Amino acid sequence: MKKIPKSHPRYHSLVTREVISEAMKKGLIHETGLIAHGRGEAFDYLLGETTIPPADAAEKTAAAALICATNPIISINGNVAALAADECISLAKAVPAKFEINLFHPSLVRLRKIAAMLRKKGIKTIYGLNPNAKIPGLDSNRAYCSKEGIFIADVVLVPLEDGDRCQALQRMGKTIIAIDLNPLSRTAQAATITIVDNVIRAVPRIEQWIHVFKNTKRRDLSKIVQGWDNKKNLGEVMVFLSKRLNSLS
Repeated sequence: MKKIPKSHPRYHSLVTREVISEAMKKGLIHETGLIAHGRGEAFDYLLGETTIPPADAAEKTAAAALICATNPIISINGNVAALAADECISLAKAVPAKFEINLFHPSLVRLRKIAAMLRKKGIKTIYGLNPNAKIPGLDSNRAYCSKEGIFIADVVLVPLEDGDRCQALQRMGKTIIAIDLNPLSRTAQAATITIVDNVIRAVPRIEQWIHVFKNTKRRDLSKIVQGWDNKKNLGEVMVFLSKRLNSLS
């Protein structure tokens, strides 16, 4: 990886770009993953590259939903594996939750490389390598999933998701937690709980809330989830963005 001086004002952003670039060269992510990352980074600029209050509220609710879940699962794609594998593993242990790899651009080689990376980090059971079920009403390759994984899950954390699968999973009656820096995306609009934050910040923050809720009664956590208004929260994100843009103009 290219050496970047820590004194550079864009140090963290540049390091992340290098991580994504190296991951593509290693075959972990598809080349279109670079485009997706750049689009997200643009929205992160608008947010001020920080976790804003509406995002923290969503992360709190996501933690409550994961704790209350019967079969929670974290969906992993190439970008998530490259950027936040360790964070997702830590979160999965805290919940606890399963892992399933799901790729928009299917590749057995990439699947195996992502799985090998997760196994090296201690994850023994990984779903998605031999999909044996199909999400109804979805025509893309992302319809294929594991019967023991996403298909039976009641709560699915889908960082960096595509909108059509998010909508299809919603129609199956699942609680969908999406991490998406673009509040206008189909994913953001379709999810049950949308976290408008960088995945690098969001996943550890969800875990922090899980530890905060360690001794909280399930019925109280259920009230948090049941009282969640995703459209209202997205509206608060838009108000934040509007005010920030006006303050910078």
